[in-house]
Amino acid sequence: MTFICKAFLFDLDGVLVDSTPSVARIWKRWALEHNLNPELVVAHAHGRRSIETIREFAPHLDAEQENRRVENMEITDKDGITPIPGALELLRRLPVDRFAVVTSGTRPLAKSRLEYAGFIWPPHSVTAEDVIHGKPSPEPYLKGAALLGFQPADCLVFEDTVAGIRAGKAAGMRVIGLTTTCSPDELKLADALVPSLEHVKVEFVDEAFRLDVRQT
Repeated sequence: MTFICKAFLFDLDGVLVDSTPSVARIWKRWALEHNLNPELVVAHAHGRRSIETIREFAPHLDAEQENRRVENMEITDKDGITPIPGALELLRRLPVDRFAVVTSGTRPLAKSRLEYAGFIWPPHSVTAEDVIHGKPSPEPYLKGAALLGFQPADCLVFEDTVAGIRAGKAAGMRVIGLTTTCSPDELKLADALVPSLEHVKVEFVDEAFRLDVRQT
């Protein structure tokens, strides 16, 4: 498939960085501490702000305080944090004013994970602190487009979760789903599916990007 766009919006975990082992470890530990079902908590945590997971599963806790504790656990957990194949190469080819990282994680967590995986923190980003409503709300991606100065229809989103794909589509954007976290059937709302960014080829022509996607 071929896409034409003017800017890119990248989710972080599962799109640029493989942090799945870390996410599973931390949220399983947290769930067991509070006598919760770890499988349900881990599944819900992917692609969403941590504080929203805490509020849903443990409404009796001080969400702000618990969120800080979980964040500190995540920041210090470096084991298994690696770049998604093709991600480093793709970002190095893009002009810095044509892409943004749009993540459900906080800025300190996002910055640490990108750096663990060998990335440089980009000039443009939308993190948990920047929004009132996290994914699947369109707010994060609409803010990403505004930050870069482009209309939503001119932006192409890369996502790996159901919540993220719904957010991108609700924002009026096309979405390429990566099957790094969820099954292809779960990501069927995406406009195309790839196993990694190695399956994406980008060319810059006439102030726009031509993206060729080798689907799975």
